[in-house]
Amino acid sequence: MQIRDLPFADPGVPDVRSGTRFLVWLGRQQLGGQVKSMLWGLLHHLGIAGLPLGIGIAVQSVVDRDGGRLGLAGLLLAVLGAAIAVGDVMLHRTAVTNWITAAARVQQLLARKTAELGSVLTRRVAAGEVVAVSTGDVEKIGWFVEALSRFAAGAVVLVVICVGLVAYQPALGVVVAVGIPVLALSVLPLLPRATRRADVQREKAGRATELASDTVAGLRVLRGIGGEELFLDRYRAASQEVRAAAVRSARMWALISAIQVVLPGILLITVVAYGARLAFDGRITVGELVTVYSAVALTYHPLRNFEEIAMAFSFSRPSAKRAARVLALARTAGTTAGADGDEDRKATGDLYDPLTGLLAPAGRFTAVVCGDPDVAGRLADRLGGHPADPGEEHTSVLLGGVPLDELPLDTARTAVLVQDKDPVLLSGTLHELLDVPRSGEVLPDRALAAARCDDVLDALAQASVDADGDPMRTRITERGRSLSGGQRQRLALARSLVTDPEVLVLDEPTSAVDAHTEARVAAGIGALRAGRTTVVLASSPLLLDRADRVVLVDGGQAVAVGTHRELLSREPRYRAVVTRETDEELAAKAPPADPVDGDAGTAPVGALDASDALEALEGESA
Repeated sequence: MQIRDLPFADPGVPDVRSGTRFLVWLGRQQLGGQVKSMLWGLLHHLGIAGLPLGIGIAVQSVVDRDGGRLGLAGLLLAVLGAAIAVGDVMLHRTAVTNWITAAARVQQLLARKTAELGSVLTRRVAAGEVVAVSTGDVEKIGWFVEALSRFAAGAVVLVVICVGLVAYQPALGVVVAVGIPVLALSVLPLLPRATRRADVQREKAGRATELASDTVAGLRVLRGIGGEELFLDRYRAASQEVRAAAVRSARMWALISAIQVVLPGILLITVVAYGARLAFDGRITVGELVTVYSAVALTYHPLRNFEEIAMAFSFSRPSAKRAARVLALARTAGTTAGADGDEDRKATGDLYDPLTGLLAPAGRFTAVVCGDPDVAGRLADRLGGHPADPGEEHTSVLLGGVPLDELPLDTARTAVLVQDKDPVLLSGTLHELLDVPRSGEVLPDRALAAARCDDVLDALAQASVDADGDPMRTRITERGRSLSGGQRQRLALARSLVTDPEVLVLDEPTSAVDAHTEARVAAGIGALRAGRTTVVLASSPLLLDRADRVVLVDGGQAVAVGTHRELLSREPRYRAVVTRETDEELAAKAPPADPVDGDAGTAPVGALDASDALEALEGESA
């Protein structure tokens, strides 16, 4: 795999049972690249390890005044130098390739998971954690994958050096063979503490990142209430905590690095002292002493790979654990999307939620009333095939009798579109905003008209830098911050309408507009979506009166069905949510029963007042 071949056609299905298993899976996916890097690393390290032999031969040939052997030593050193140069270049090339390809694979997996879960992702995982995984964690994971092959090459070279020295000069070789494993494993007792400190640092850094993200997202509100300094002080405190944790972590890693320098030095001094005595006694030659000394001195570089792999694993394991936790999320438990025959299933028919008993007949405008806005939000997610509560995942919403989680993701998304109560507008022109996958049956101008975006178009036309003032080519700032809340909401509604899905689920689509505009928007939705299944979660009488049928959800169950006016007259729980009046208040306002005809079913005054208001608004709209 080369960098030019990125992105992957298919990044694969990761093993997300744990962070360690995820790292192992990544390593297996790049086995070819790992082997290449290790082989080039062996060439590089073995070239370095061979230098002492060439130097020893050269020194001994000078002592013996042997010109032939000196020339042979020079040729050997030249070959070793070429091997070191080529190996170093190719090791760096393949190692960096492994790093980048591993990071790219993780990023593709995260992007695929984000596209699969949509807005549900940030409901299950904190936004700061998602940012941390997709930025810093990806690099740490790539670092471990890249360091793994260099560590393997270094470990093999150390074994070769130990075995070679024992065979070359047993008296000194045994000392080196015993000392090298001690040096390699000397830092193991310190790794748990270093890992804990690194974990604390990353945890504090994640909180600081999340705090910064929340502050930036709410900067407009903070400025309105004068809370910038308060949040700035909080971020300063969080940053200082991150700095202090980073210093404590760095101290531990500095101690580990110091051990990796001091202990090889002690081994080198021991070898020189013992070797000098052996040479003085005539048991070894000067060339052999130089060879062993040089070999021990050159083990420093391979030993550094042990420290690096320990550090890389300590930093990457929590990162891999976070990435695995995100990648383990699914639309629903037991998803079988993409199974044979799924493509032939038609995503049409009634929308039914077995958990709540909610039924939205095909081609009808159904309104849903929930007393709790959070319940309404979770219900909207369920209707889109994204249960927010893991405990709800065992029951999938049915579309035409087919579970949504058994449909291919593209088919499910094309069939059901959910617009939550806080839709996001991306920066770009209005034309780009409305350039979304759609059926082609609803043109942008019809969608904008149905969402009553006339004033939005006028505002964009005035802000346009083009000579003709074309609002479709006017740029909208990030998240539509240059527009009012109601304008953003209606543009998002127009974007949803232009897609023309089989089922459109809207969660409080008019909560930020005035009553007059709300009535017109409700009429526009009803007219444009005629013959299409539309579900609106709302409590506004203006929207509810436009619906073909209204469903009251109370205590997590659909408890009443009817038209808006029918439910106002016969369902106290519905009146309490829609009119915001208690039963006692409604009873006090109700007129006494007619003693002549005995009509005890007269609708409450509150209901009649709401109906009169609806009719007045309809007349004004007309």
